Amino acid sequence: MTILKDIVVSNHYIFCEGFADWTDAIQAAAEPLRADGIIEDSYIRSIIENVKEYGPYIIIAPEVAMPHSTLGGEGVHDTCLSFMKTEKPVVFDPEDPSKNARLFFTLAATDNEKHLSNMVALAEFLLKDGAIEDLLKAQNADDLMKVHWKYSEQ
Repeated sequence: MTILKDIVVSNHYIFCEGFADWTDAIQAAAEPLRADGIIEDSYIRSIIENVKEYGPYIIIAPEVAMPHSTLGGEGVHDTCLSFMKTEKPVVFDPEDPSKNARLFFTLAATDNEKHLSNMVALAEFLLKDGAIEDLLKAQNADDLMKVHWKYSEQ
């Protein structure tokens, strides 16, 4: 499992206090990919529009969101993943706290096979007992690497 290591090595992570609303959180979560030219603003807008239209489909587990749009979507130049952790939960549905998130894995994809392998690797990692809790405790890149090493042995 190299997802966290790849994120740290490529500097595609961010730690934040919180956000006024979920649209600001999605923009911030995607920023490391936008800053590297992997995605454009149009891709971020697409994610936000899709959440507005379809609801918080990006919530994949309690406390975990995976902002993404369609495969090969407009404004995507490479297949990559970034990570963001917030101290305060981001609220997607005020009526449903199970739709709050503090961990964001933003996914951009141009290649279907790599896209699916990233999604599977992320899901397998998140299903490991204690992985989400350990990510919620992370405060910096060193902590992310400790989580990587802890679960790469399993």
